[in-house]
Amino acid sequence: MKQVEVQIMGQSYLLGCQEGGEIRLLEVAQQVDQAMCKIRDAGKVRARDRIAVLAALNMAFDLGEAAAPSATTTVIPPQTHSLAAQPSATPEPASAQLQALLARLDAALGDDGRLI
Repeated sequence: MKQVEVQIMGQSYLLGCQEGGEIRLLEVAQQVDQAMCKIRDAGKVRARDRIAVLAALNMAFDLGEAAAPSATTTVIPPQTHSLAAQPSATPEPASAQLQALLARLDAALGDDGRLI
């Protein structure tokens, strides 16, 4: 297993990936960094854990939309500090994709005790 260092919101993470997967891991980490920085820079959410959850929801929703382009609901940062997101009409396959994405995030973050 190969280890790759990535930067997400200015913080370094050492992640493991299979040989040959380094480029894809770096691309995905860059997408996560961009999604989180966009939410942070909007100034409505300050806590890193909330930013991470909103970014994960937005990315998962985008995956679901790619599979079902007729969906019209988007997840946006809340105006208050609650994490109440708008309900989604996401089809079942996108739910499975979301679970897979969350499992991959958990595996990548490990149990280092830090939130993104």
